[in-house]
Amino acid sequence: MEYTQSYPTPGQQTAFGALRVVFGIIWLINSWFQVQSIYLGHFLQWFAENHSGESPWLHTFIVWIFHGIQLTGTLPVEVTIAVVDILLALSLLTGLWLRFFGVVGILYGLFVWSTMGALGEPYSTGATDPGPGIVYAIAFLLITLAAPLETQEPSPTGADADRPPHSAGAFDRFTIGRILFGLLWAFDASWKWHPYFFSHFAGYVTQAEAGQPAWIVAYDQFVVHVIHLIGPGICGMLVAILETLLAVSLLSGKWLRLFLPLGALFTLGIWTTAEGWGGPYGAGSTGMPGNLVGNAVLYSFIFAFFMVVYYRLYSERSPVESARLSEA
Repeated sequence: MEYTQSYPTPGQQTAFGALRVVFGIIWLINSWFQVQSIYLGHFLQWFAENHSGESPWLHTFIVWIFHGIQLTGTLPVEVTIAVVDILLALSLLTGLWLRFFGVVGILYGLFVWSTMGALGEPYSTGATDPGPGIVYAIAFLLITLAAPLETQEPSPTGADADRPPHSAGAFDRFTIGRILFGLLWAFDASWKWHPYFFSHFAGYVTQAEAGQPAWIVAYDQFVVHVIHLIGPGICGMLVAILETLLAVSLLSGKWLRLFLPLGALFTLGIWTTAEGWGGPYGAGSTGMPGNLVGNAVLYSFIFAFFMVVYYRLYSERSPVESARLSEA
């Protein structure tokens, strides 16, 4: 169990701001692709073509949204989405009105997930995750929770050191985010235990090669070669075990010092292989419609965020606190 502090350290405040800017840059890239004319002119067509196989109730909801867009007019809806995207990016980059736009981002992510993302459905053979919208919502939730901590006055020297371990502190607010992220990983991990995933593990990498530049194709082929040397089934089993352990760690709050950096590296590996760095990129979209230059990079961002929440630099700890952490 990690030690809970009452005040963010200066290092944590700087890290929160840096991560916010990184998220803003990612969001700004996505916004740039969405204001291209090909996106603005084909939004309704893309919306209609990417829905099949959902649950009846969800299909009814999506059809209702679709008709609402038709009645409103596609151009006003497309422009509104583009404006919201840009405002979210500016808020993230500048830190202005962050709590307001953080809530807007949460609602926006949930809306995209439940309509254009169809809650990740249909869940069938080959499915591996519930889609990107829910990941964006969790990322905005964390940004919103961290907003007041960026400007909070640091703890007076030594004031935090004498607090009892695990006592209530400002960072307890992130527990709900960690549990939600853990539930997401538990869902992801459940699909990795399907025999199809084990037998087709290498295919998740090769399918990302379409339309990619030569250097990405060469990199993916090298990874596939390594997978075949080890054995696709063995690699798939190792991934399923790792994802299960990540879910257990996040849900329980234990072994975070090990699994947070491991999760960040693991998801970066997914992003650069099975997701092809989020590409190929073209006017109007990335290679993964609705994603911010890929899905796994947001998972990695969230892992990095929790590392800031649960880690305190040893140089910033008092001897009393360091002793308590070593015993935890």
